[in-house]
Amino acid sequence: MAETDKGNIPLPDLDPSTGAGAGAGALRHDEVTVAPDQATVRGAADLEAVFDVPVQVSAVLGRTRMDVGDLLNLAPGAVLELDRRVGEAIDIYVNNRLVARGEVVLVEEKLGVTMTEIIKADRG
Repeated sequence: MAETDKGNIPLPDLDPSTGAGAGAGALRHDEVTVAPDQATVRGAADLEAVFDVPVQVSAVLGRTRMDVGDLLNLAPGAVLELDRRVGEAIDIYVNNRLVARGEVVLVEEKLGVTMTEIIKADRG
């Protein structure tokens, strides 16, 4: 690989309209085979098929435990003590799986969350 490539690996053209797809049987001179254990960089366009799949996103500020009687006695303006401190990162879940940590922000008089850390879960 040339010094100017800086680690960029050209991917094979799998477009069947070019005749060089999976059924072509031979690699072109600009194609490179990549071992299955090496990561492939993909763009957002590769995920277009799942863009309309609904997911549940939750930003958890903190947790607390209380008796049902205390819960029923809550009124507007009640303050609950949570297990987090002010300024501590909040957890961001997608479909009940922890995916990131972040901070609460104010955007045009609405609360929002900015992600500060992506959590990489081990699959297996």
